[in-house]
Amino acid sequence: MTDVNLLAVGVAALSSFLLGGLWYSPVMFLESWAKESGLDPRTNEKGRHPALVFGLAFVLAVIAAYLLSVLLGPNPGLSKALCYGLTVGLGFVGGSFGINYVFGGNSLKLWLINAGYHTVQFILYGLVFGLWP
Repeated sequence: MTDVNLLAVGVAALSSFLLGGLWYSPVMFLESWAKESGLDPRTNEKGRHPALVFGLAFVLAVIAAYLLSVLLGPNPGLSKALCYGLTVGLGFVGGSFGINYVFGGNSLKLWLINAGYHTVQFILYGLVFGLWP
């Protein structure tokens, strides 16, 4: 674990934050995500402070990026890093979401939006770790 590049972890976590800002924006999936989630995208129905939500989301992104870095090991190469990112994002996260969504009665569309985000998130992490010198 001492071979983890913390700067690369920070950049990877930041990449997922930037992706999330685009993915869940009106340009991409905000309206569909809100409708499938039963939320109004123009209000903060749950009453949670945005700074707390975004702060915790960033901490969790750092943890996820750190653990993928540990899994990859030092200097994984681009191919390995991208394959691991795809496997973790689609297989582990998407698969786990799928189990919850089936039992929770959530729609396939919501699964595609959320699992798609996490798949691209971990592919981005792999890209960062695979290209990092």
